[in-house]
Amino acid sequence: MKILLVYPEFPDTFWSFKHALKFIRKKAGAPPLGLLTVAAMLPSDWEKRLVDLNVTDLTEKDLKWADYVFLSAMVVQRESVQAIIKRCNTAGVKIVAGGPLFTMEHEKFPDVDYFVLNEAENTLAPFLRDLELGQAKRVYSSSEFPDIHLTPIPLWHLADLRHYETVAIQFSRGCPFNCEFCNITSLLGHIPRTKTANQIIAELDSIYALGWRKNIFFVDDNFIGNKKYIKTEVLPALIEWRKGKSGVPFSTELSINLADDPVLLKLIVQAGFDTVFVGIETPNEDSLTECNKKQNVGRDLVESVKLLQRSGLQVQGGFIVGFDNDSPTIFQQQIDFIQKSGIVTAMVGLLQAPTGTLLYKRMEKEGRLVNEFSGDNVDGSTNIVPKMGIVPLQEGYRKILHQIYAPKYYYERVVTFLREYHPPRVRATSDPQYFLALWRSIYHLGIIGVERLEYWRLFFWTLFNRPRLFPMAITFTIIGFHFRQVATLHVT
Repeated sequence: MKILLVYPEFPDTFWSFKHALKFIRKKAGAPPLGLLTVAAMLPSDWEKRLVDLNVTDLTEKDLKWADYVFLSAMVVQRESVQAIIKRCNTAGVKIVAGGPLFTMEHEKFPDVDYFVLNEAENTLAPFLRDLELGQAKRVYSSSEFPDIHLTPIPLWHLADLRHYETVAIQFSRGCPFNCEFCNITSLLGHIPRTKTANQIIAELDSIYALGWRKNIFFVDDNFIGNKKYIKTEVLPALIEWRKGKSGVPFSTELSINLADDPVLLKLIVQAGFDTVFVGIETPNEDSLTECNKKQNVGRDLVESVKLLQRSGLQVQGGFIVGFDNDSPTIFQQQIDFIQKSGIVTAMVGLLQAPTGTLLYKRMEKEGRLVNEFSGDNVDGSTNIVPKMGIVPLQEGYRKILHQIYAPKYYYERVVTFLREYHPPRVRATSDPQYFLALWRSIYHLGIIGVERLEYWRLFFWTLFNRPRLFPMAITFTIIGFHFRQVATLHVT
């Protein structure tokens, strides 16, 4: 059997880093973890190829070779998915589809042959068994959450890692919290299910053996969802694994209550984590209560962020506007918070209601669902009727993006962060791509860029005040360039 694993293209969003990756001659952020994991669950004697449309093209030769196309996608990739389905149908290749997009709305894709929904550990084996018997059903789904102790190591060799800046692995699924707008718990449950420390080390060994020495992103919904286990087993194992190994920094997603646990915080930094994405959402306490973001309520969010920064973590933040309790003052409040906190990478989006969430059910009951959920919370769209009205909401949203990614505000925020940031170590780099990126930043940003004045101020401020952080400062200038390109789409 010949299986073509196809990953759809991402649109130009904040998190694609499309414009920044060009500075280092990379094509995409990370290879598709889900498809590579599914590939490891297929019979070993089947032939397998990966086509990631973010780094290469899907050719007629690819389609002619394949017996089946396995397609996995997130909602934000919907447009690319439609194009892939059309091409497969034209070529006469049967499609097996799974992943979040199809799990939430498979009924919208009548031209797909088979759906393997929810988590593949439960639904893939029954499909493969029926396929071999010639009696495969169209839809395979499960309401059970599988034991991921049985999840195999992804087949990394199927991806050409030279095209990527990051490799992603997963330690846990699910989240103990119940934020109204989040679909994680509806898809993956409230009780975090974890892999063993031995599994994680085996996955890291497999990546390291391929020569990978750059960032590894733990794509957990909340890395600290099971604090006891990561404290006693996983983080000590990571600390031990890193001994004698060069580089390999870690990043992940977690909740702000990490700031309440100094022991856990220290272990995370010792284990090699240097960047964390945190859902801040809003400085409006009433809106936090409205969306059931309990872990953020009743705390000084700015101080919590700065505590993480001073401990050696760069905090990337997610923010939302459009809650029922938001007034027109929220837009300036968000700007002020982002600037004061020194969160350089701030993703601000309009409130949306993904299918299956508590918010979706509430909006449906109130008759406030409109349009289609885009899955891109920075495209200026929403699928709900906001209480403040759509026009003032979108105008306020554009104001936020216009300000926080304008060179003056962005570069001020970089300095605010660099003043607070005190990592226990700073990675030295001899990667020629870094030096290439430096020279490209000097030309594109320091010579011909609209931000050239701010660029040189940061350049020399960092050299004189935080010279160890100079590579990070240059990285921020490049990332800022990408954010401005994307933000421009939403401020005109």
